[in-house]
Parts: sequence; structure tokens; C-alpha cells
Amino acid sequence: MRQGFSIVELVLVVAVASLLLGIALPQLSGALDRIEVSAAANHLAAAHQRARMMAIARSQVLVLSVDPARLAIYPRGQSTLLWTEEGPAASSVVLAGPARQFTFSPEGLTLGLSNATLRLARGSASRTVVVSRLGRVRIAR
Repeated sequence: MRQGFSIVELVLVVAVASLLLGIALPQLSGALDRIEVSAAANHLAAAHQRARMMAIARSQVLVLSVDPARLAIYPRGQSTLLWTEEGPAASSVVLAGPARQFTFSPEGLTLGLSNATLRLARGSASRTVVVSRLGRVRIAR
């Protein structure tokens, strides 16, 4: 008697594996979208907090520039970058609307801004980052 699998057994295993993969793949894709959008929202909140703390520590007016490709912190009126990182587009996350700039006073308050809303999306997943003038950041679904 020979050891091994018959062609019928192999076809059956491949069919069952394909069926399971077909069911699981869309759910995995949605989960990856939610993870990336959540990470991008947390990244924006952290950049906002970093700019606020840097303005306080340096006793200087600083600007946080937020656009899809890049996040950057620099002194107001200067082009010297103090900090920069990739924006949400690096993770294929879409940042709705135009590029935004948040200006922080040496006390840590944002200047010339009431509330700002940044919408992030990828696939069916989305998050909204709400920034208050007092420097509070909230991430909503």
C-alpha cells in the first residue's frame, strides 16, 4: 500500500481552504483599515501634543503643519524645521480637506483658532480628530 493523498482529497482541502480564505479576507482588510486609521489619528494627536509641549519648553511661538504627506514643527516666521515625520498618506490614509497649520503660543494655547476638525479615512474606516483652542485633542469615530 502506498502512502500519500489522492487527488480528490487534495482538491477537497484546497476547496475548503479557498472558501475559508474568501470569508476571512474581507474582514481582515476592514480590520487593517481600522488599525491604520486609528494609528494615523493617534499620530496626529501626538504631533499636536509634541508641538504644544515644545512651544512651552522653548518659550517660543511654534507652528505645527499638518498635510497628508508630512507633519512638521517649526518656529513661526522661519523655515527651519525642528521636527518632521511622514503624514497619514504614508499609510494610505486620506486626510480630508486642505493642509492645516496650528500656531502655539509659549503658554501652549493655539492662536487664531476656535476648534479644528481633521477627518481621516481609509476604506470603510474613518476617525475624526477634534482640536480645541485650549489644546485638548479628542479622537471620535
